[in-house]
Amino acid sequence: MDIRRRNNVNITGPEDAPVLLLAHGFGCDQNMWRLVVPELSRRYRVVLFDYVGSGGSDLAAWSEERYASLQGYAADVVDVCEELDLRQAVFVGHSVSAMVGVLAAQAAPERIGALVMVTPSPCYIDDEGYRGGFSTEDIDELLASLEANYLGWSSAMAPVIMGNPERPELGQELTNSFCATDPDIARVFARTTFLTDSREDLKGVSMPTLVLECEQDAIAPREVGAYVHAAVPASRLVTLDATGHCPQLSAPEATTGAILDFLKSLK
Repeated sequence: MDIRRRNNVNITGPEDAPVLLLAHGFGCDQNMWRLVVPELSRRYRVVLFDYVGSGGSDLAAWSEERYASLQGYAADVVDVCEELDLRQAVFVGHSVSAMVGVLAAQAAPERIGALVMVTPSPCYIDDEGYRGGFSTEDIDELLASLEANYLGWSSAMAPVIMGNPERPELGQELTNSFCATDPDIARVFARTTFLTDSREDLKGVSMPTLVLECEQDAIAPREVGAYVHAAVPASRLVTLDATGHCPQLSAPEATTGAILDFLKSLK
């Protein structure tokens, strides 16, 4: 199988530089990183890709069985790492991809040497002693609405996820990204995203980790960032002066600066 074609792999930056592997979240594709890539690629080799079922990936390679769990997405990441023979790459994962990175690093520790978690959430559902931001009923309603009318759901939810109502063009971009995804594929990815509990997986993370959260985030509240930071001993928590769940779009300079500061600490 041609992994580069399957996952629409694109590479930029100096050939001999340390590698950053950027992974998008639900309903998105690698284009979501475009505002941070120019600065990152000045000093680092940046690898971009789309999960199967997203963006410019090979849709023929998608199967519900493989992508009904985060392990399927983690397998994609390992495949890309092996295809490019990456060693000790820094995995930058947005939203649910932060947990995908945890699983990929566990599966191939020689391939991934550090993690950057951008607005991560290991579990979206509230539990005793844990605030994920949603009740079980909230998630059931969210998924039922998505499955009943995916385009309508996208138009309603994307602006909420993006935040920044004074900048409606950001919410519209996320809406367009959601709407470009096949509804059947989105349904499976959504259930995988919002019903997975990865809290136990965090306990195995020993590599240097940056946790990036926003001051206000309707999808991953500040309590989640604090939880992830506490669960990962070798982590650094940075709260961006930003709102919404996608700071790489709404606050690209702050996001890039925080990532670069972290990368300097690895040397």
